[in-house]
Amino acid sequence: QLHLVESGGGLVQPGGSLKLSCEASGSGFMVGGMGWYRQAPGRQREMVAEITRGGPSVYADSVKGRFTISRDNAKNTVYLQMNSLKPEDTAVYYCRAGLIRLGRPVQDYWGQGTQVTVSS
Repeated sequence: QLHLVESGGGLVQPGGSLKLSCEASGSGFMVGGMGWYRQAPGRQREMVAEITRGGPSVYADSVKGRFTISRDNAKNTVYLQMNSLKPEDTAVYYCRAGLIRLGRPVQDYWGQGTQVTVSS
């Protein structure tokens, strides 16, 4: 019922910045929490940041102070501003959105992912 499309990934040098975007589309939906996760080949997916509809957010310790998650509910879009990027940030970044029905979260939806590569 939800289609998520990420954009904004690319190649950047250490210390650089990127801003990721994820737009949700569909009909008759409401999303609750949204977040960003990342995964490298052969590695387990890990949470980067999560944000509620109202704005409170949580970050992985490794990105606190460097990344900022935000959302625009009118545009059904969540963003991830990434500053001071490090090589260890290299991964495919995925967007998550939680579908809400009758005021309860019922299912997670995932985007196709966008590659972020931090290298000299």
